[in-house]
Amino acid sequence: MPDDCFTRPQRKVRSLHAYAALVSMALLDAHAAIEGGGVGSTTDAPADTAVVLVGAGDIAHCGSTGDEATALLLDAIPGTVFTAGDNSYPAGTATQFARCYGPSWGRHKARTRPSPGNHDYRTTAAAAYFEYFGAQAGPVGRGYYSYDLGDWHVISLNSNIRMRASSPQERWLRADLAATTKRCVLAYWHHARFSSSSNHGSQKQTQPLWEALYDHGAEIVISGHDHVYERFAPQAPDGRMDADRGIREFVVGTGGRGHYDFGTPLPNSEMRDNTSYGVLKLTLNRGSYTWTFVPAGGSFTDSGSGTCH
Repeated sequence: MPDDCFTRPQRKVRSLHAYAALVSMALLDAHAAIEGGGVGSTTDAPADTAVVLVGAGDIAHCGSTGDEATALLLDAIPGTVFTAGDNSYPAGTATQFARCYGPSWGRHKARTRPSPGNHDYRTTAAAAYFEYFGAQAGPVGRGYYSYDLGDWHVISLNSNIRMRASSPQERWLRADLAATTKRCVLAYWHHARFSSSSNHGSQKQTQPLWEALYDHGAEIVISGHDHVYERFAPQAPDGRMDADRGIREFVVGTGGRGHYDFGTPLPNSEMRDNTSYGVLKLTLNRGSYTWTFVPAGGSFTDSGSGTCH
C-alpha cells in the first residue's frame, strides 16, 4: 500500500458482507468482556466515582483493518481513551492522521488523551500529531501533561524526547508528582521500560521516568512500541520484583498495526499474547483498580485487580 494513505477510500468500500462480519465479531467480543455500553465523556469524574481508562498503542495504518476492529471496541466502552504512541503509520503525517487514524479511532478524538510515538515523530517534531490532537496533546514540542480522573492522577509522558535525570521532562514529572493530592497514580508513554518482545525489547532510556514514579509510589505504567500484549508483576526500576512498592507495567501495542514475536520471557512477565488486536480497559476505583484486555476477535483475554500503595 502506498505510504500516503490515498488508498483509504478503497478500504471503506469493501463488501458489505465483510464489513458486517467485522462489526459483528468486534461487538460480540466487546459485550462478552465488558459491562455497560455507550460512548463516554472526557469530563473528569468526581473522586469516589469509578472511572474507565481504555486504549492501546501502535494503532492506524491505511493498509490495515486492525485499527477499525479496535475502534469498534471503543464504541462500546465508555470512559477516557488513552493512546500509547504510534498513532498513525508510517510517518504521522497530516494526511495519514486524516485518512488512516481519523476514520477509526478519530471518532473518539473528543475523549482521547494521547501520547506520541516514534512513528509520529517521523514528521518533523511530530507537528501533525500536535496539530491533530491540539490542546489534548499537551504543549506543542513538549507533549507531556497530566490530569485527574476520578480519584486517580494520570500522566501522559513523551518517550521521544529527553528523559534522563534532570532533563526538563524528568524535573516536571517529579514536580507534578509532588503536587498531586491523589493517592493513586498511573502513567503512560510509548517506549516500554520492560518488554519480552524480540523486536524492540526493554528500553532502558525510560528508566528515569520509572524511577520518579517509583519514588512517588505510582501504581501502573502503560506502554506500546512492541506490537504485543504483556503484563508484568509489580517491579522496581531495575526489574526486581517488588510486591510492596513496585509498579505494574502493561505493554499494549495492540491497537491495530501488525504483531511482533516474543523472545525469552523476562523474569516478572506474567501474561503474554501476540495473536490478538485489542484494548486495555482499566476501571479506576478509590484505592484500587481492575484491568481487562478486550480482544477484537480471538479468544485471548486477561483480567485482574490491584490496590494502590
